[in-house]
Amino acid sequence: MENFVLIAGYLVIGLLLQRSSAFPQNTGQVLNAYVIYVALPALVLQKVPGLEFSSALIIPALLPWLLLAMVMPVILYCARRWQWSRSTTGALLIIVPLGNTSFIGFPMIEAFFGSEGLPIAVLYDQLGSFLGLAVVATIIAAVYSADDAEAGGQRPSAWQITRRILIFPPFIALVAAFALKPFDYPPLADNFINSLALTLVPVIMVAVGFQLKFRLPKGDRSPLVFALAAKLVVMPAVALLLLWPFGFDSLVVQVSLMEAAMPSMISAGALAIMAGLAPTLAAAIIGYGVILCFVTLPLWFALLQWLQG
Repeated sequence: MENFVLIAGYLVIGLLLQRSSAFPQNTGQVLNAYVIYVALPALVLQKVPGLEFSSALIIPALLPWLLLAMVMPVILYCARRWQWSRSTTGALLIIVPLGNTSFIGFPMIEAFFGSEGLPIAVLYDQLGSFLGLAVVATIIAAVYSADDAEAGGQRPSAWQITRRILIFPPFIALVAAFALKPFDYPPLADNFINSLALTLVPVIMVAVGFQLKFRLPKGDRSPLVFALAAKLVVMPAVALLLLWPFGFDSLVVQVSLMEAAMPSMISAGALAIMAGLAPTLAAAIIGYGVILCFVTLPLWFALLQWLQG
């Protein structure tokens, strides 16, 4: 549970910095830029070489992609129905489908299931959430980016979207990481990459705290409620139905369900904010999601225990 204390501490620091005149109003954006251009690419270079593509444990590898494919059309439908802005829609498409399945997920899985559940959680995180961030979320950020100066305020062309993807630092890091997968990094380079990757969570949670507003604009309230309900309640409920045919006695099924119930991924929030997609809303979804998961995760675990009889 130490990670939760650390997250809370980083969040509080960001909230306190809001009140300090020593930090300019764009501090949050600067911190987000650091994450996108330095820390997140370092995380990609750190994690991708260790990915093991195997037919074993197909459930935790496939479930996050099924949930992502199911929730994105729902977000688009709700965006049209409730006339959410393009910025809000892009933020939700990035943040809602992806769970915090590592920094919060790993310690929670260990707390609920012991160390035996961690290999399953790692597979869910690396082949699901992490690749979803590196590939799908990167494309969405490029398509929905609020910075449309090249397009004169209009929707960007196919070439402009492609160019944004190709020059986006996490995408460049992803291509480089796959190219370097057969090789071992030199020790100095490995230590350098690892040290930069470790800065991601502290920096982005301080940035989230700096941008977190407890009184949101009226237009952000319904998307916030939707995002929190979708991520913490609806998506794990859908996962429950998808996993029902397999029964709930298997550790693989139990861990997969709990990973599906994790709050939104911190890095996804950073990506949305850096892309200029509803920054206040994105920070609120991450901040409130971390707080609420202390209630929702134990409830989902209790339901699992009941289903086991």
